[in-house]
Amino acid sequence: MIKMNGRLTYKHTFSGCMTGFIVQAINNNLAPLLFVIFQDEFGLNLSSLSTVILVNFLTQLCVDAFAGKITDKFGFRFSVLAAMACSALGLVLLGVLPNVWSNTFAALTVSTVVFAIGGGLIEVVVSPLTELLPLGEKKSTMAFLHSFYCWGQAVVVLLSTLFIRFTDPSLWYVLPLVWAVVPIANAIWFAFVPIAQTIPEEKRTPLISLLKDKRFLLALVVMTCAGACELTVSQWSSLFAEKGLGVSKFLGDLLGPCLFAVLMGIGRLFFGLFGAKMNLLRVLKILTVCCIICYLTMVFVPQPIISLLACGFTGLTVSMLWPGTISNTSARFPYGGTAMFGLCALFGDLGCAAGPGIAGLVADAIVKSPSFLQIAESTGLSAEQVGLRGGILVGMFFPILQLICLFAIGLMDKPSRKKESLTAEV
Repeated sequence: MIKMNGRLTYKHTFSGCMTGFIVQAINNNLAPLLFVIFQDEFGLNLSSLSTVILVNFLTQLCVDAFAGKITDKFGFRFSVLAAMACSALGLVLLGVLPNVWSNTFAALTVSTVVFAIGGGLIEVVVSPLTELLPLGEKKSTMAFLHSFYCWGQAVVVLLSTLFIRFTDPSLWYVLPLVWAVVPIANAIWFAFVPIAQTIPEEKRTPLISLLKDKRFLLALVVMTCAGACELTVSQWSSLFAEKGLGVSKFLGDLLGPCLFAVLMGIGRLFFGLFGAKMNLLRVLKILTVCCIICYLTMVFVPQPIISLLACGFTGLTVSMLWPGTISNTSARFPYGGTAMFGLCALFGDLGCAAGPGIAGLVADAIVKSPSFLQIAESTGLSAEQVGLRGGILVGMFFPILQLICLFAIGLMDKPSRKKESLTAEV
C-alpha cells in the first residue's frame, strides 16, 4: 500500500526522482554543447575541454565516496535537497562566471565542481530511494527511472541547440540560467513529498562482505566500463560532429547527441515495459557487441552521415548498461543500502571521467603530433578530424573489457544455477 502524506503519495516521490535524473542530464550535457563556443569565444583547446569533463566526473566520484554516509546520517530528504541546491548554484555560476572572470578555464572549472557535487548526490540518493518505494517490479521501475536521464538529455540538446541556432551564440550564458530553474523547482517539490526511510544499519549487508564477492567486484568493473562507453560518445559527440565530421552544429547536434539520447531513452523504456521477461545478462552482452560495432563505424567509415548515425545509435547500445548493472547488483544484494549504490556510482563515475577524459587527451596529442599530421594529409582529413577519431578508437577499450567481464559473470552464475537446480530436485 502506498503511504500517504496529505494528498501526496510515493508516486509523487517517484516523479521527483525522475526529475532528479533530468537535472543530472542537464549537469552532464549542457556544458559539452557549448564546447565549440568556448573554443571560438575563449580560445580553449581540446585538452582544456577534456579537463573540464574530467573535473565533472572526478568531483562526482569524490562525492560518491561520502554520499552514502551522509544519506545514512541525515536521511534522503536532506541529501536530495542538497543535490538540487548545488546543481542550481553550479548552473547559475556557469552562466555568470565566464563573463566576469578573465580566467575562463578557472570559471568553467569552479562552476563544474559545484554542479558536479549535486550530480554525485543525485546518483547515490535517487536510485536507492526509488528501490525502497513500494511501486511494483523493481527492475522495470529502475529502467523507467534511468530513461528520464535520456529524455532530459534529449530535451537539453534539442532546446539548447535551437536556442543557439536561432539566436545570437554570444547569448549562450542565458541557457544555464534558464536550466537552473529545473533543480530549484524540484527542490521545492522534494520538500513536501513523502520520503522512504533508509535501510536500518543492523539489516544492511556490510561493505566488506560485498567486496569479498567476485561477482560484485566484476559488477564494479562493468559499471566503470558502462560509464566510459556512454560518456565517451555523449560528451564528445557534438564537437565530433562539427569538427570531426565537418557537418553543421545544428545537424550534428540533432543527429549526434540528440539522437543518442532519444535512442538511449527508447532502449530503457522498452526494457521497463518488457524487461521482466528478458535475460538481463544476455541483453547486456548483445548491447556491448553492438556498442563495439558502432565505435568502429564512427572511426573508420569515411561518410560523415554514417559515422554520425553510428554516434546516435550508440545511445541504444549503451541504454541498459548502467541501469542494468545496478538492477542486477541490487537484486543480488538487496540489503546493500546506500553504501552499495554509492560504490556502484563511484566506479561508474570513474568510467565517466576516464572514457571521455582519455579520448580528449589522446585527440589533443594526435593533433599536436607531426606524424599524425602527415597521416591526416594523406587521408584528406584535418588534424582535428583524425585526432577525434583516434580518441574514440582508444575509448573502444572499455566496451571490450566490459564484454569480457559480462562473460565472466555468466560463467560464475552457472555453478549457482546448477546448485539451485539440484536443490530443487531433492
